[in-house]
Amino acid sequence: MAWKTPYNSTGVNLEPSVSRVPLSDPIFRRISRLADAEGVRAFVVGGYVRDHYLCRPSTDIDVVVVGSGIALAEALGRELHAKVSVFKTFGTAMVRVRGIEVEFVGARRESYSHDSRKPRVEAGTLEDDQRRRDFTINALAWSLNGDSFGELVDPFGGLDDLDACIIRTPCDPDVTFSDDPLRMMRAVRFAAQLGFTIEDETFEAICRNAARIKIVSRERIMTELNKIVLSPVPSMGFELLELTGLLKLIFPEMHRLKGVERRGKHAHKDNFVHTLKVLDNVARRSDDLWLRWAAVLHDIAKPLTKAYDPRAGWTFHGHEVLGSKMVPAIFRQLKLPMNEHMKFVQKLVFLHLRPIILSEDLVTDSAVRRLLFEAGDDIEALMTLCEADITSGIDAKVRRYLANFELVRRKMKDLEERDRIRNFQPPITGEIIMKTYGIGPSRVIGEIKEVIKNAILDGEIPNDYDAAFGLMLRLAAERGLRRPEEGKE
Repeated sequence: MAWKTPYNSTGVNLEPSVSRVPLSDPIFRRISRLADAEGVRAFVVGGYVRDHYLCRPSTDIDVVVVGSGIALAEALGRELHAKVSVFKTFGTAMVRVRGIEVEFVGARRESYSHDSRKPRVEAGTLEDDQRRRDFTINALAWSLNGDSFGELVDPFGGLDDLDACIIRTPCDPDVTFSDDPLRMMRAVRFAAQLGFTIEDETFEAICRNAARIKIVSRERIMTELNKIVLSPVPSMGFELLELTGLLKLIFPEMHRLKGVERRGKHAHKDNFVHTLKVLDNVARRSDDLWLRWAAVLHDIAKPLTKAYDPRAGWTFHGHEVLGSKMVPAIFRQLKLPMNEHMKFVQKLVFLHLRPIILSEDLVTDSAVRRLLFEAGDDIEALMTLCEADITSGIDAKVRRYLANFELVRRKMKDLEERDRIRNFQPPITGEIIMKTYGIGPSRVIGEIKEVIKNAILDGEIPNDYDAAFGLMLRLAAERGLRRPEEGKE
């Protein structure tokens, strides 16, 4: 049975705009004239055609030539005095014109061996080329030749599938997905991006062929997974990945969030469902890929920290600490970048409970200062994540939490203006202490620095040099340190 989206429309407009005439850009008439002069048939195929009918912007044009795509690209390059990038291994060529990328390829048919996704390629007809496409909505073609300019070639009913909001393969889905298993990820991605339904046979074929995803490189999988994370309602994509069996193969840590365990009257919430609600909440507020990944991973350690207390019920103590430690390994496994983006996600996972705890208790200046100090410039992203993390079905509880978060925000603004805590470094450094007392690095210097930092964060002294220096003198005297000039007296 096909998976049906329970969500409202993502806002895709399926009626082509009257003002958007197919092939209205002058580049198409140039290609048409050159194709006729070369004596070849040429067609615009795939995403550019699909996106016209969806009224989505597109600057990438794929031109299929029944003949040599490279020769037609070189002819266009000569006429426009534009650079032509030729990729002979793949039989393709690229021409960039006014911010538009036009890729030319010869029409071809493909066949695959079972243990590889690299096809054997030979020249073919337009229909051969359309048949090898992943989905019917990506197999639409417009003729570019003068005698049939702009005519739609749609042998597999792609336009009807666009109208019905369906993802379907142009031929046997088992063959389509076995040949190139990444197409299973692409089916999920298009469903999530467009709010479409995966047709029954296509959906069932993904379930049957899910294990084939293992032969696809992590890098190619991540390209599709990131597009799912960035889709309008990303939970749709993750639910599809889980239902088809793909999620446990490509991202087992997230798969393990699923499920509810009960003991007596105690049951915890389904952390997979909760994570998807948080992700959708963040998606409504931000297009930032890494903030969305923080939402995906914020509770990732809950299965490993789950414990049962007969009185309190289920607990997940320390899941934010363990989760932050898991982030680097997950990024490495998924081939996500091991750079400042990973550190940002790690920080937000570690801190994601802090504003919630603040909102439950009396909001003290000290606690807010510490939050500002630890979050630094990422404080707004952290607050967005924490507000998205309130997924209770009890409206009064949600309103109470959000009101308390607003109180935390106001207190942060006041303290930031007064104390300049965000990204602050204590005015007294280790170098100042060593120079003042003529000593080298030692444990006592770290102790003095830590006490000064905590005194500023707790509001015991202001965040300025004179107050911090005075406290340093007192702390040093308590520890038996003397300034060199004091020893001469």
